[in-house]
Amino acid sequence: MDDLRNGPETTTSVASLVSGIVKDVQELTSQQLTLFKKEMADDFRKTREVAISWALGLAAALVAAIMLAFTAAEVLIWAFPAMPRWVGYGVVGIAVAIAGGILFYAGQKKLQSFNPLPEQSVQALKENIQCLTNPR
Repeated sequence: MDDLRNGPETTTSVASLVSGIVKDVQELTSQQLTLFKKEMADDFRKTREVAISWALGLAAALVAAIMLAFTAAEVLIWAFPAMPRWVGYGVVGIAVAIAGGILFYAGQKKLQSFNPLPEQSVQALKENIQCLTNPR
């Protein structure tokens, strides 16, 4: 009986199998890159829409906060007639600065916990690249 492992047909079929596997891995990696790009584009579009909405809301809130701060300072000055005008504005300014610092710190903590990349796509892409660069 002939040894099937040494025949020329077996060598050709193994080479074609390996070639097919490499081609499939390359195709899969290409598809995952395409999916990753699409997910990133979708995330960027959604983020841009949210950012525009937030910017407009923030501008309106800023104008309102400035007007309310002036009003609060004037109310303090009215409630305490012996107090100099600058003290009323100083008290309100300090209160707004403390509130701003607290809000900034809370936002900083939230930003540190946020990951903008799609985790599953990144992990699958890493696995495919590792498979291509380190064949077993």
